[in-house]
Amino acid sequence: MDDIPQLHRLTWEEARDLFARSPVVLWPVGSTEPHGPHLALETDVIIARGMAHRAARLLDARGTPACLLPSLPLGVTEFGRGFTGALSIPADVLVELVVATAQALQRDGARALVLVNAHLEPDHLRALHNAAHQACARTGLPVCFTDKTRPSVARALGDEFRSGACHAGRYETSMVLAEDPTAVRRDAALELPRVDISLARAIRAGKTSFKEAGGERAYFGAPAEATAEEGDALLETLARFIVADLDAMLGPHA
Repeated sequence: MDDIPQLHRLTWEEARDLFARSPVVLWPVGSTEPHGPHLALETDVIIARGMAHRAARLLDARGTPACLLPSLPLGVTEFGRGFTGALSIPADVLVELVVATAQALQRDGARALVLVNAHLEPDHLRALHNAAHQACARTGLPVCFTDKTRPSVARALGDEFRSGACHAGRYETSMVLAEDPTAVRRDAALELPRVDISLARAIRAGKTSFKEAGGERAYFGAPAEATAEEGDALLETLARFIVADLDAMLGPHA
C-alpha cells in the first residue's frame, strides 16, 4: 500500500514518531454481511479501505501527515439476517468503540479522526453520526464522517447508486474489482440478472431485511455491468469528498 503508514504495521517507536507530526487518522469502517453470490462478506471493508487509502494519498500529496487504522469489520448489520455469515453489533457498542478509539488517538496527538464508512444500513449510519458527535464532545478530537447518502455526495456516484438498487450491484462490484479483484467471483457476477429493486425505497416502505426487500440472493442492481475502471473512478471521487469534508472541519490544508 505504497508509503501511507498503517498504524498496526508500525512499531510503537515508529508510531510515536508519526504522532509527533499530528497526523490525520483515517479509519476504514465496514461490515461483515452478504453481498450476493459473487462478492466476499468483507465487501464493505474492502471498499472503505480503498476510500481511506486514496484519501490518505491526497492528504500526503499536499504535505498533511496521514495514517490508516486497522479496518473495522463489524457494524450494525441487521439487514443481512437470514444469510450465513452476517455479523452485527448493537449501535451503542459501535458508538462506544468509536469514542474509546478517539480518546486513545487524542492522547497520542492525532490531528483528527476520519470515519471512512462503506456500510449504508440506516441504523449503522445513525450510529456513526452519533459516534462522531459523541467522540468530539467527549474527547475534544475533531471527528469527521462523510455520509455517502448525503445528496451532494450521492449525485456524484452514478445512476445505480442514486436509484437505491446498488447493494452488491454495479456500484459496489466495480469498487471491489478496483481494490481487490480476488474478492469477486467474476464468473458468477457475469451470470447474475439485474435486480431492479430499490433497496432505499424498500427501507422507506418499512422493510427491514434484504429478503423482505426482495433480495433473495442478497444483491440489488446489475453486478454484471461492473468494471474496475468505474470502481477506481468512484473510489477517487469518494476520497475527494472525504478530504473536502475534513477541510471544512479543520480549515483548508490543515
